[in-house]
Amino acid sequence: MSTVRLTVGQAVIRFLVNQYSEADGVERRLIAGAFGIFGHGNVAGLGQALLQNDLDPEPDGGEMPYIMPRNEQGMVNAAAAFAKSTDRTQTWMCTSSIGPGALNMVTGAAVATTNRLPVLLFPSDQFATRNPDPVLQQVEDPVSPLTAATDSFRPVSRFFDRITRPEQLIPSLMQAMRVLTDPADTGAVTIALPQDVQAEAFDFPEEFFAKRVWRIRRPMPEPAAIERSAAMIRAAERPLIVSGGGTIYSRASEELRAFASATGIPVSDTQAGKGAINFDHECAVGGVGSTGAKSANVLAAEADVVIGIGTRYSDFTTASHTAFRNPDVQFVNINVGAFDAAKHAAEMVVSDAREALVALGSALEGWRVAAGYSAEIAELRDEWARATEDCYTVGHQPEPAQIEVFGALNELMKDTDVVINAAGSMPGDLQALWRAKTPTQYHVEYAFSCMGYEIPAAMGVKLALPDSEVVAIVGDGTYQMLPMELATIVQEGLKVIFVLLQNHGFASIGALSESHGSQRFGTRYRKGTVAHNADGELLPVDIAANAESWGLKVLRVKTIEEFKQAYREAEAMDRAVMIHIETALIGPNPPSSSWWDVPIAEVSRIDSTQQARAWYEDARKPQRHYL
Repeated sequence: MSTVRLTVGQAVIRFLVNQYSEADGVERRLIAGAFGIFGHGNVAGLGQALLQNDLDPEPDGGEMPYIMPRNEQGMVNAAAAFAKSTDRTQTWMCTSSIGPGALNMVTGAAVATTNRLPVLLFPSDQFATRNPDPVLQQVEDPVSPLTAATDSFRPVSRFFDRITRPEQLIPSLMQAMRVLTDPADTGAVTIALPQDVQAEAFDFPEEFFAKRVWRIRRPMPEPAAIERSAAMIRAAERPLIVSGGGTIYSRASEELRAFASATGIPVSDTQAGKGAINFDHECAVGGVGSTGAKSANVLAAEADVVIGIGTRYSDFTTASHTAFRNPDVQFVNINVGAFDAAKHAAEMVVSDAREALVALGSALEGWRVAAGYSAEIAELRDEWARATEDCYTVGHQPEPAQIEVFGALNELMKDTDVVINAAGSMPGDLQALWRAKTPTQYHVEYAFSCMGYEIPAAMGVKLALPDSEVVAIVGDGTYQMLPMELATIVQEGLKVIFVLLQNHGFASIGALSESHGSQRFGTRYRKGTVAHNADGELLPVDIAANAESWGLKVLRVKTIEEFKQAYREAEAMDRAVMIHIETALIGPNPPSSSWWDVPIAEVSRIDSTQQARAWYEDARKPQRHYL
């Protein structure tokens, strides 16, 4: 057996440049590039390997493009967004130094895993030999020297390993590729690399570095499960589809539209599933759950069979188990993962979404919902369309409402453009109001709802979809969490449009606090000489100027008409640009039609809290397990 002598770091890069994914007959490099922030631990290990590849990629079998980001969490968020934008067929690797650099990636790992998005992480680790003990930035555990800071990745990774001998790399990387390309079990893959092991040489077998194609599975549905599901649907009078992210990752949009057209079953969507069916389809009823549209939530409340397609049923989707109120409701769950398919005592169809929709469509051929139900669907759709238009044109004074900005963007952005958001009140407004025509257009991270996601995500999406206009909506609170990847975006010459909504506070948590009896405590950006739940002098923080200091072109506007003009200007530019607009801190928001379980203090000396607790006790009465 022929071998090649390489360090562990060099072997990692040579292996990764030769790994490919295949979906629907199309091959792609699985690891499209490397993000890395170097310090002690990886600068002379993986850093040296990336340099060597950069100087002469031919011996490795190909280039490993490298980008220098500014924050470890940011680079993982960018990798996750890239993976989402490629329907999980590609991702980036991320490497960090030991200690704080490594732990900065943990939040990003959680974002990826909760959203079922593949990312490959190489945090550096303490010495395997323990010669320097404790090494700089080592977390010492007096109970076990085996414990390391990187153990923090275990609960947020779908695969975790620590390489303490070079030969361990071979099976570990093979398992890593399996998880990255597994449609059911994908998420963060973490391989901790002690800094001495990264630099250690070993005679690796040459066949380890041969080109490998990892084929992304499309599991076929069990015929008996399709028959049982079809029988349940045929017996239903008020069926409802809940379409999640799995529909999009399966590229099943065409099949979903055809299934809905043939059966007349209304299609609601989750945050991850919005756009799988075009909003103007006759069966599209909008977002469902806590931040959903009334058109979907009215149908959900009375549905007798709920057909979940590629959804994990988060508490926002089920409105904390209050959305589906029919006492006899049953579930049919189509999911590539048995874990999600089994939720709510469902009839399980463990299958690829596209294949299951085709099979279920055949089994239901000739069947359609009653004409009266179709008429009700049409009436609810029309009613919510009018409500959406009212929100988009509310004409709020003196500052515009953020929903008016969303309306302008919805009007101006093309079908292939991408809107990005993640946290605060904006995802709720967007799920309720955004009119998506394609699966590409809507990119909202709401599984982990990570503040600070939007800016690095814009970088990842633009790298994946260079021909699309990428628009990241960023609140002033989110901006202050993680703005530094703006420098990376400028560094790489990426054209991204940022829409900065400045409302001088946390609008989402402020509204939640007020509605739950806590009077917007600690949610306003004011000088600290006033009470934390009161108005006061605004902070002299100029986010627009800060963005300019990162190298962006900034357009300051005050009105919606000025915003529209600025967007057209930004669209014509070939550089990163920010549109800065002041918006109202307190509403208005879309009319609510659902609930979210946020427990309120059972006893209190504050009248507003006492009143909110009484409301809470009443609101949670419909809550139940679906059995």
